[in-house]
Formats: sequence, C-alpha cells, structure tokens
Amino acid sequence: MRVVIAEDAVLLREGLVSLLERFGHQVPAAVGDADSLLAAVREHAPDIVVTDVRMPPGFADEGLRAALELRRDGLPVLVLSQYVEQTYAAELLETGTGVGYLLKDRVGDVKEFADALGRVAAGATVVDPEVVRQLLSRRRDPVSRLTPREREVLSLIAEGRANAAIARQLVVTEAAVAKHIASIFTKLDLPPTQDGHRRVLAVLAYLTR
Repeated sequence: MRVVIAEDAVLLREGLVSLLERFGHQVPAAVGDADSLLAAVREHAPDIVVTDVRMPPGFADEGLRAALELRRDGLPVLVLSQYVEQTYAAELLETGTGVGYLLKDRVGDVKEFADALGRVAAGATVVDPEVVRQLLSRRRDPVSRLTPREREVLSLIAEGRANAAIARQLVVTEAAVAKHIASIFTKLDLPPTQDGHRRVLAVLAYLTR
C-alpha cells in the first residue's frame, strides 16, 4: 500500500516509515504537521493515512481535524494517540468504515500494528484494546451482568474483529461466538446487526453514553 504518515515526533515518524517499508508498503511522504498532511495526500493519493491526533502549531487536535477532512472523501485513516481520548475516538468512528483509533504504545507490537493497518485499509473499524478496557471499567450495570467470556467477546467486537477472528483468538467455534454475541446484545439492549462497523458503533455508543 501507499501510506502517508503525519507525526511531529521525528523518531516515531522515522520509525513508522521504517516499519511500514519492512512490511512492503511505500511511504511517499512523512510529514510533521496537519497542513503538510493534507498537501501530501493531494500530491500522492495514498491508500491510507496514519496520523497523530495532536500536532503543530497548537498541539491540540490538528491531526484529528485533518483526519476528519480526509474521511469526507472516504480515505482510510488510522489515528494514533498518546492517551485515551473518548471524544476524539467517537468523532472519528462516526465517519464510517475504514477507520482506526490506536494508542501509540500499540506501534511497539509490530505485527498487531501492521494487522490493524491492513484491516483499516480494507474497510474495517479498529479500536485500541486499551480504549475498550477503560470504557468497560467505567461501566457498571448492565455490563456487570456479562460473564467473563462475554466481556472478552465484547472487547474484541469493539476492536472491530469479525466472528471468525474472535473464534480463532478465543479458540472456540464461530457458533459459540455467535451465541455469546446474541447474549451480549440482549443484556445491553443493543440492536443485533451483522455489519461489522455498525456493531462496533453500537458497542461504543453504549460504553460512552
């Protein structure tokens, strides 16, 4: 894939370039601010963008704003953040499929990061597991009625995993996963859906309300 990177920290930016090239991707541009990101996308027409949330000049949400602008054209975007920012994550995920929100620590797990990048580029919705864990920990009833296995499944749903991937990770059958999901959605009073992005949004909407 052709990937444009926006990250103001030089060491992390160069590390991302090296990492992506190791996996066979091309990085036609790696920039350090939001304006340069938008210009690089116009020039290079990448398959996906990886961007930080906070960048110069204000170090507020410049990267996120640029990502939202790019999402209006349907470009897959994987946003990196230093901290769990529930509002940012929710705003980004509402833009549709082909979007991801990961904490920067996730880059250290090379294979997991590469997998997340590929899934976002293919149209999946990916949410950092730590974001999901923090949201789960802040909820009580009726999340407290979920069994430990149902909480595992719920976390994986919110990460954008399909039933087959959840089954592989938990070493159970897809039928068992489907049963757990039906139980989860019933207990949380969420509408059942087979669309991956819609069920991620349903779970996150519940966890953040």
